[in-house]
Amino acid sequence: MGGISTRNRTESVLHALGLVIQTGIAYLLTVSILSPMQAQNNAMNESAHIDQQHTTISSHTITLGAGCFWCVEAVFENLIGVHSAVSGYMGGSIKNPSYREVCTGRTGHAEVVQVQYDPAILSTATLLEVFFASHDPTTLNRQGADAGTQYRSAIFFHSEAQEQEAKDAISHAASAWQNTIVTEVTRASVFYKAEDYHQAYYELNGEAPYCRAVILPKMKKLNSEFQHLLKTQ
Repeated sequence: MGGISTRNRTESVLHALGLVIQTGIAYLLTVSILSPMQAQNNAMNESAHIDQQHTTISSHTITLGAGCFWCVEAVFENLIGVHSAVSGYMGGSIKNPSYREVCTGRTGHAEVVQVQYDPAILSTATLLEVFFASHDPTTLNRQGADAGTQYRSAIFFHSEAQEQEAKDAISHAASAWQNTIVTEVTRASVFYKAEDYHQAYYELNGEAPYCRAVILPKMKKLNSEFQHLLKTQ
C-alpha cells in the first residue's frame, strides 16, 4: 500500500510538472509570435502619429482670387507642395452663397481658391510669385472677358506673417507690370466651398471651349516659366 501511495504521489507530481512545462512552452510560443506583431503595430502607430504631426506643422492655408476660379485651381493644384486647391467663395455679405448669386455681383463675394500647402516645399513668396504671373493684377474687377467684383484680384491672408508676405509680393511684382497692381489684401473670412461641378473643372473638362481658350494658355505659361515647381505627372 505504501509503495502504491508513493507511486501515485510521484505520478501526480510528474503530471503537475508536465502541465507547468506545457504551459510555459505555450506562453513562450505566444510571446515569440505576438511580440514582433506588437512591435510592428507600435511602430506603425508611432509613424502615423509622426506623420500626423508633420501634416499639422507643415500645412498652411492661403485663399486667392484671380478671376474665374477654374483657372486659379488648375494652376495651383499642379504645384509641388500643394496639398489641395479648392474652389469657393469669400469676402461677401451673405451666408452660403450659390454660384448663381455670386455671379450677380451683388453678394460681395470673390471667386477664390483656398490653397493648403507645405511652406517647407513651396514657400509663400514663391506661391505668390506664381499667383502674380498667372493673372493680370492691374485690371480692377476683371480678368479678360470675365468682369465683375467676383473676379477681383485678391489675397485673403490667414496670419499676420502672410499679410506681410502678400505686401512684399506686391512690391516685388510691381516692376513686371506697367500699370498699378490693384490686388486687395484682406484678412480671410468664412470660406464657402463651391458646388461640386466646379471642383477640378479643368482636369475634368479640359476640352471645353472656355478651358482651351482661357485656361490652356495659363497652363502653357506655367509649364514654361515654372516647370521646376510642377508635380511629376
